[in-house]
Formats: sequence, C-alpha cells, structure tokens
Amino acid sequence: MLEKTRKQRIEEMLADDPNDPFLQYGLAMEYVSAGEDEEAARCFRHLLKVSPDYVPGYMQAGRVLARLDRVDEAKAVYAAGIAAARQTNDPHAAEEMASFLDDLR
Repeated sequence: MLEKTRKQRIEEMLADDPNDPFLQYGLAMEYVSAGEDEEAARCFRHLLKVSPDYVPGYMQAGRVLARLDRVDEAKAVYAAGIAAARQTNDPHAAEEMASFLDDLR
C-alpha cells in the first residue's frame, strides 16, 4: 500500500478542522512546492479570510500573486499584511513585506 503524501495528510486533517490556519498555510505551501500557484493563491485567500492575523500567509500570498503577475492583488495583500504584522507586533515581517511591496512599484 502506498503511503499518503504530506498534502493528502493535511487535506484529511483539514476535513476535521477546515479553518485551522496552520493546516491551511501548510496546504498552500504544498501547492507552492508543487508549482501550482493558482491553487496556492486560492488556499492563501481562504487562510487570510478565516485568520486575518496569520502574518506568514500574507507574505507568501503576495509572493504567489506576484509570480502569477497579479501585481495589484499582491500589492493589496502586502499592504494588508504590513498592517496585520504591525497589529500583532511583528516589525520584522512588516519590514520584509514593505520591501517586497517596494519591489513591485
């Protein structure tokens, strides 16, 4: 019998808790690793909807959107991420996203 992939295991855990931010982030990153940026963007969108304070999601979502050439969306995500990082007292993440945002201008 074949062993389940990490993505399959995450999807099974999400069936029990669909709004778990760590699992949503993990699933999105599995899509990133597989080069499936559209699916990753969809997962990040859901993550940020249900967990707007999950700062790493903004950073990775912005990167995915930029790769998809959805620059205006990436800018909006980074701006929201900077605000979320400041609100959660994460100045390093805020500065990093500000740098990414500047690179898009």
